[in-house]
Amino acid sequence: MTLSSTAAAEHLPQAVLELASNSSQPPKTPWREELGIFASTFLTIFLAELGDKTQVTTLLLSAQSHEPWIVFAGAGSALVATSLLGVLLGRWLAQRVPPRTLEVAAGGLLMVLAVLLVCDVVRG
Repeated sequence: MTLSSTAAAEHLPQAVLELASNSSQPPKTPWREELGIFASTFLTIFLAELGDKTQVTTLLLSAQSHEPWIVFAGAGSALVATSLLGVLLGRWLAQRVPPRTLEVAAGGLLMVLAVLLVCDVVRG
């Protein structure tokens, strides 16, 4: 399986989940909702990053430098920084765009990426 086919396999289920999600769920108790958000975020990002370019690059940097803990600290810091950018952009968008519009846009964008990656895989 190539990197493009792996990426396509990642984006397609995410796109379907975004498009099918329903924002009108009944409110939960705050700590359970926060725990659920944390768990779903962790699981989604963890599974999406397995075998991703970032993980392969980190593996290669660690093997090349023979300093795995320094590479771990650098890679972890970079992932935290990019996640912070995503959170800040998401918060900014959430204040300006209705949630359903964001869900449809995110699902549509992931769907387009998945289709483009599948086309890339098929073309070889």
